[in-house]
Amino acid sequence: MIKKVETSLAPAPIGPYSQAICVGNLVWVSGCIALKPGSDSIESQGVEEETRLVMENMKAIVEASGSSMSKIVKTTIFLTDMATFPLVNKIYGEFLEAPYPARETVQVSALPKGAKVEISCVASI
Repeated sequence: MIKKVETSLAPAPIGPYSQAICVGNLVWVSGCIALKPGSDSIESQGVEEETRLVMENMKAIVEASGSSMSKIVKTTIFLTDMATFPLVNKIYGEFLEAPYPARETVQVSALPKGAKVEISCVASI
């Protein structure tokens, strides 16, 4: 059975997708960018501020699914500039604890709304 996850504590989707979908004992969280709930534009001043908001959005969605940040098993980080990785990695680490999720980080040419960072995840419920 597929169950849609939705919370007003994170931004609404900007396209035809869900904030997250639960299937079985897993929740698949869509890529989060630095939008504030109720906003459709990025207002951040830099990658550190964007990363913190991305992680707060992801946390709100994960918790709305009935899971928690400690149950994230996999993340994917998309960056428009790999040189920002140390800053992103530092803030990312503030939201997660050992054992850390499996992860890959890739540089992309562009992200929605001009974002500098986007993160998606899979968590157990």
